[in-house]
Amino acid sequence: MRFHNALKNDGGGKIMSKVLIVNAGSSSLKFKLFDMPKEEVLADGQVERINMPGSITKIKYGDGKVFKRTEDNVDYERSAAIMLNNLKDLGIIDHLHEIDAIGNRVVAGSTVFDKVAKIDDKALNWIDELGEIAPIHNPVESTYIKIIRRILPEATQYAVFDSAFFKDVPEVNAIYGIPYELTKKFTIRRYGEHGINHGFITQEAAKMLGYDHAKLVTLHLGSGASVAAEKDGKCVDTSMGFTPMNGLTMGTRSGYVDPALVPFFMKRMKASADEVIEMFNDRSGLLGVSGVSSDMRDLESSDDDRAKLALDMFVNRTVKYAASYITELGGVDAIVFSGGIGEHDKWVREQVCKKLEIFGIKLDGSLNEKQAPGDLSTKDSSARILLIPADEELAMVRDVAAEVAHE
Repeated sequence: MRFHNALKNDGGGKIMSKVLIVNAGSSSLKFKLFDMPKEEVLADGQVERINMPGSITKIKYGDGKVFKRTEDNVDYERSAAIMLNNLKDLGIIDHLHEIDAIGNRVVAGSTVFDKVAKIDDKALNWIDELGEIAPIHNPVESTYIKIIRRILPEATQYAVFDSAFFKDVPEVNAIYGIPYELTKKFTIRRYGEHGINHGFITQEAAKMLGYDHAKLVTLHLGSGASVAAEKDGKCVDTSMGFTPMNGLTMGTRSGYVDPALVPFFMKRMKASADEVIEMFNDRSGLLGVSGVSSDMRDLESSDDDRAKLALDMFVNRTVKYAASYITELGGVDAIVFSGGIGEHDKWVREQVCKKLEIFGIKLDGSLNEKQAPGDLSTKDSSARILLIPADEELAMVRDVAAEVAHE
């Protein structure tokens, strides 16, 4: 099967089709419209500060054109309408029916989904049920799928799962030290997050290195952050766990905490388990430690001691995971920085690499200052230090196209 609508032939036998990629979060909606199989980006947009005052829409399209608009308290329904209506109103497409396929990022697929899935009622019900694993992700992503289904009922929607990249993590790393029968009964394991980008930068790093059998440590550092270890193109370990809350200290997420803190806070604060988990997810991390902000830029410009403590904890946790994965891999061919912080924060890269110098890894300071994608390591470094911008939407559209081609 091929894309069933809006098929065009460019004269050379190539089938063209417009594919919309939707990357939805609780407070932002990012989207890209691609002309496939050329992988040409026709529109690159985002709606930020959803459900907040001063919601901002920005869409790049055409030959350097930019559309911007601000309005208050844009909700999920309105943001989806802004996305779709502007594709037509700005002349990017003539009719919404030109959009033949839509790929949606979904965080938690558990063991139910190990690859891209066409969304039908059964798949959507599973995405809703798996919201228990990713409570601040799956429900929002499901909401957008349902909204788009109402607006474009004839368009085929697909789910691209962050967790799919971690399906090959060996059991020794994937499961917890709990009774094994409970692990199997409730399918308890590390599901990970940011798998779409970890997979993408793993492939890109192999291209840059010139070989596929690389040992990599990939750092997706942003408001949500994770570290993964890859060997021969497959993930062998990841910092996130059963939920996206585990691992590194993040913008508002605590990262790893002793599970005994849950009943402790329930007793001392007279709180429910859900309220404690909400605190770990939404009011902890950089925000909770610093009391200043969840944004690295705010913390780095602050003179507050707690802001500095939060920064030091972020670097500390990143180094702990990266160093342990280098040891687990038996060496490393490249350290890869990606994500909003990984790509744009030279101080974080400098501090992380400085602490990894014990492995012979050396960062070129002048290249780090320039922040251009590529190799930032010195010539005598024991491993390459690569800066690879995240492009989850490109990775997703490739996965969707591959799935459609096999239908």
